[in-house]
Formats: sequence, structure tokens, C-alpha cells
Amino acid sequence: MSAQPDHVPVPPYAPAPGAPAELLAQLRADRRAERWVPAFEQEWTQALEESRRTFSLAALYEVVHVWQARVASAPAVDAFLASGRDETSFVDLEEIRSRRR
Repeated sequence: MSAQPDHVPVPPYAPAPGAPAELLAQLRADRRAERWVPAFEQEWTQALEESRRTFSLAALYEVVHVWQARVASAPAVDAFLASGRDETSFVDLEEIRSRRR
């Protein structure tokens, strides 16, 4: 039997204790720091409040995992944007869903 409720998503592993600080240092060194640092800090603050309220670290772990994935995928996104691929024919998924209703 688990001590956590079933509805709380738990990431597959806990990040290292210093992971949030290391991640913030990476974000500050990135060229997107002007946008990414405030966004990370806002999400971290919200997760911290949720953690205090629920006595669970899951929200904090999730923020770290999501931002680690964003940082890791940034070079691929940059390469895609630099390739000059045309995105003008993009269709919003919500628009497609609304047509089906």
C-alpha cells in the first residue's frame, strides 16, 4: 500500500538535491534567460506552494523534469527553426477538435 494518493502523478525518479540550482544556472547562461528564468522561477514558486500544501515533492520534481527536458531539447528546436522549414500551413489542434463536435 502506498502512502501517496493514486491521483498524484509522481515522476519516475527524484532529481538530485542540487538539480534545481544547477538547472537555474543553466537557464541563466542560456540566450533565452530573459524569458526562461522568470518562467522557471514562477513555476518553481507555484510548485513549492503546492508542496507545502500537500506535503508532497511531486510538483517540485515535475518542474525540474519538465525544465530539464526543455533545456535538453533546445538545440533540436534551434536547429529546426534555423533550417527554414515553413510552418505557415500549421493547423491548430483545437480547431480540428471543434470541427468534430
